[in-house]
Amino acid sequence: MNPFRQILAVTSISLRAIPQRLGASLVVVVGMACVVAVTISILSMSTGFMRTVKGSGRPDRAMVLSRNARYEFASSLPRDAVAVIADAPGIRHSADGKAIISAEELASVAVTKKGSGLDAYVEIRGVGPEGFALRPEIRLVNGRMFRPATHELIVGKSAQTAFEGLDVGSRITLPEGDWTVTGTFESGGNGNESELLADSETLLAAMRANAFKTVTVLLTAPEAFDEFKKALNSNPTLTVDVVREFDYLADQAKSLNSFLTLIAYLVGGIMGLGALFGALNTLYSAVSTRSTEIATLRVFGFGVGSILTSILTEALLLSLLGAVIGALLAWLAFNGNLHSAGGLVFRLTVTPSLIAAGIAFACALGLIGGLFPALRAARVPVAVALRDR
Repeated sequence: MNPFRQILAVTSISLRAIPQRLGASLVVVVGMACVVAVTISILSMSTGFMRTVKGSGRPDRAMVLSRNARYEFASSLPRDAVAVIADAPGIRHSADGKAIISAEELASVAVTKKGSGLDAYVEIRGVGPEGFALRPEIRLVNGRMFRPATHELIVGKSAQTAFEGLDVGSRITLPEGDWTVTGTFESGGNGNESELLADSETLLAAMRANAFKTVTVLLTAPEAFDEFKKALNSNPTLTVDVVREFDYLADQAKSLNSFLTLIAYLVGGIMGLGALFGALNTLYSAVSTRSTEIATLRVFGFGVGSILTSILTEALLLSLLGAVIGALLAWLAFNGNLHSAGGLVFRLTVTPSLIAAGIAFACALGLIGGLFPALRAARVPVAVALRDR
């Protein structure tokens, strides 16, 4: 009998015997399902987080912050600096000749997460008159727009869904009194949907501040960034840093994304180690109970390679079944769910690449778990196995 037919025959015998050791086989399946489900669920946070952050940036938008300010809240730009920035080359202008820029103020307000009741903070962004020309992706879907010079604001749909007290008509308390939510907006599920938007001048007065946090500009084209940056950096009246919106958002997201990825691999690795020992124990037990059967096959001319392959195939198939179940559970339970971290609301995202990675991880664990029992089965002398019958 040729080696390929031997492998098929021995593997068929091995798989038909699985119902006789169903409990032990389920240990491998359930273990791998748990590993894959947990790993994918945590990585779906990182994937959803990065997708939301990346969706917030445009290549033709740039941000101006005060020198060495890594965060918007740490930046401070006086009014005269805003006027100089507005005159810089490379900025797109509206039909009426106004520079499409937005001098912005930031504030935060305490809210309560729906469902869990935990405290959180959402960001209030004050935008300038050209703020919505700057961000055309923002679209009002309910209520009305806030009016300048009034204590009114609109809320992102994601923030409204995730937190309590942000419905249209609700009131938000700030140092200079209560503000009314007048409308709800969408922006394609990006980071802006986690914020509340208001008039920047009014918010600046409410926060008792006299300098804006940042200025965001719309460029004539992505290639105009270098010209714009050079003009500001060469101006002796300004001490600012100019960054692409994409780069700023990516830098802000890096730490949290790295943390989520580390947690996913750490938890998945620990659970994977447990699943690996479970697979080893189960397959060692299966090999031990089948020692006489394996020896008999070898007496009838079946090679060591075919027996080793059959045990590895069994381990791989059990792991694959568990991985598919775990990936399906993760997709059903987590994909599309809203989650908030650091004030940013985003949807957990289970992608095909995450599913593929989870399945590959489980299959690798299964092969490692089946390798040593398979080698043991191949090395047991025929005479010893038959004598132990």
